[in-house]
Amino acid sequence: MLLTRLLAFCAGIFFCTSVALADKLTIAAAADLKFALEDLSATFKQTHPAAQIDIVYGSSGKFSTQIQQGAPFDLFFSADIALPRTLAAQGFAASAVQPYARGRLVLWSARLDARQLTLQSLADPAITRIAIANPQHAPYGQRAEEALRASGLWEKVSTKLVYGENIAQTAQFVQSGNAQVGILALSLALSPALSAQGGYFLLPDNLHAPLEQGFILTKRAAHNALAHQFADYLRSPAARAVLHRYGFSLPGERAGK
Repeated sequence: MLLTRLLAFCAGIFFCTSVALADKLTIAAAADLKFALEDLSATFKQTHPAAQIDIVYGSSGKFSTQIQQGAPFDLFFSADIALPRTLAAQGFAASAVQPYARGRLVLWSARLDARQLTLQSLADPAITRIAIANPQHAPYGQRAEEALRASGLWEKVSTKLVYGENIAQTAQFVQSGNAQVGILALSLALSPALSAQGGYFLLPDNLHAPLEQGFILTKRAAHNALAHQFADYLRSPAARAVLHRYGFSLPGERAGK
């Protein structure tokens, strides 16, 4: 009798723990998603009020390394689809790689009217500090370098560059005045915080490789129903509308802005 009660007690604890874990979701997301994903998670919670969604923003390259080392993320949204593809090939994914967006680069400034700038403006001696994301691990930084090299500007501006750990920190450098101009993600320039401070110049996308972005469910999330539900939601028309509002598109689509 005592053994039966003990087994029932343990089963109850296991059930409660499983239910609690099923309502939790930890997401590693590229920093260009900071505002769009906050809106998406808030909308998702309207139909999943018990869901606890923790989002960590940073550079895609660093997140990829952390997942390989066992970091407890359920979903990984990368600014470079090549990274989740590599993780999937290595056995770290519980789903196929799903493209979710194509990003764009812009010039943005809190001091200057970026709408009147072009890439060639960055060679102006009056502009002494230009912020980009670190090309070593941030896809937006890699594409910014490609655009500067394709424009013949890299050698002219390389001594002016200041590097953010990710694209969100890069935007902070420009907002704070630590850099006069930044090469940022369009999604950040369209956010309420930055759009209220000024306009932007959209870089021609033929100057760099496409910023094709994708996500995976990690191996850890194989049996996490909430993770699968959130992934399904990202493919819905409502979620696509939010992404369009922040300047994202998929191949064949036109973004909202």
